[in-house]
Amino acid sequence: MMRNIGVIGAGSWGTALAKLLSDNGHRVVVYSAIASEIEMLNKYHEQKEKLPGVILPDDMLFTADLEEATENSELIVLAVPSPFTRKTARSMREYVDKGRIIVSVAKGLEDESFDTLSEIIKEEIPQSRVVVLCGPTHAEEVGAGTPTAIVAGSKDENDARFVQDVFMNEIFRVYTSDDPYGMELGGALKNVIALAAGIADGVGYGDNTKAALITRGIHEISRLGVACGGKRETFEGLTGIGDLIVTCASMHSRNRRAGILIGQGKTADEAMEEVKQVVEGVYSAKAAMHLAAKHKVDMPIIEQVNKILFEGKNPADAMKELMTRDRKPEAI
Repeated sequence: MMRNIGVIGAGSWGTALAKLLSDNGHRVVVYSAIASEIEMLNKYHEQKEKLPGVILPDDMLFTADLEEATENSELIVLAVPSPFTRKTARSMREYVDKGRIIVSVAKGLEDESFDTLSEIIKEEIPQSRVVVLCGPTHAEEVGAGTPTAIVAGSKDENDARFVQDVFMNEIFRVYTSDDPYGMELGGALKNVIALAAGIADGVGYGDNTKAALITRGIHEISRLGVACGGKRETFEGLTGIGDLIVTCASMHSRNRRAGILIGQGKTADEAMEEVKQVVEGVYSAKAAMHLAAKHKVDMPIIEQVNKILFEGKNPADAMKELMTRDRKPEAI
């Protein structure tokens, strides 16, 4: 069944999902607050800056009018970077009917409230129903039609299944979950571990180092996630270890690329400037440490990433500190 869908955010991920939804037979309107972005999309039907080579259908609409993108949409995809989620949701509030489903597809934790993005959306648009959509899905590959799998999460099984039906096709397999909070924690915290993996690459460490960081990283994420109320199996699945692997291993990952630059000696601000996209892990790192302190969970990798990002610690010194911690069994 064709649905009217508004995609809020015309970055790489919003654009890739807009194409996928259009290919699934839905009528798609894409919104951006950046006038030059809308001008480019209308002229070329291509996000030349952030998703070059992915041509969008002729019948897709692009607008800088938030009301136009939301008021007649049966489903809204919120795809702005996490630092802009609250402001955008607040601006959308008056145009969202009661019971409208909003699909949250960005990843991150708010650095002041430490809220997940779905919590922010529910706070700013209380009349909405929020479904989380995340997994190992780089925009570049989804836009190109490369097969992958993802998860739609909601406490309401019917809402999760609705989103599953809207998005799923032969190259985009969608599972459902009743643990959206655990999904969001996994999606946010893996970006911090990906920064660590990138930093290790930038310093010049090898595959052994990265494998150790990934494995111990999911251990940290799982411990905190379960302490916060998430389900252990969530962190063992696509939105946990699956998303962590792809983000730590791929050059599509802005977090890994920023980490490489930091490992080579650049500051976090310099790295983000060179990557030219929002590096979500930088914003989630402090929130992760706050949650760790609140729940009394030890997170040595994420702690060292924070020291590198915000205290100017030398990455080699951070690695040495990780390697010389007290001896312990692996499972602890």
